[in-house]
Amino acid sequence: MEFNFLMNDVVKVARQEMDAAGYEQLTTPEEVDQVLQQKGTTLVMINSVCGCAGGIARPAAAYMQNYETKPDRFVTVFAGQDKEATARAREYFKGYAPSSPSFALIKDGEIKTMVERYEIEGHEPIQVVQKLEKAFDEYCG
Repeated sequence: MEFNFLMNDVVKVARQEMDAAGYEQLTTPEEVDQVLQQKGTTLVMINSVCGCAGGIARPAAAYMQNYETKPDRFVTVFAGQDKEATARAREYFKGYAPSSPSFALIKDGEIKTMVERYEIEGHEPIQVVQKLEKAFDEYCG
């Protein structure tokens, strides 16, 4: 019972961090389709409760709001929590294995690039930021 209370707090904090960073939370498959099928660019942060999400991915996600070149939308799905929304989002990530935390850059409904867990875990937040900046420069200009 105590573990569930602890996990509820971890999830709540992880969601609050993404809200504070200006990301829209997509919690249903319908919301995912509505956003990812729009024209323009969307950064999808696949959130999770692991340490590399809290220590690396979410800080990098928050920083990206400050970069001059930005996608049209910043959204997040929560792996392990909003399972159906996450599964739907992953349908857009053709060619990439499920990975969380991770970032996907979608343009006009198609995946352009991803920063996968192996590029996050064990790295510094600035290294993730640099990968995202490169993707933003390439696809969001």
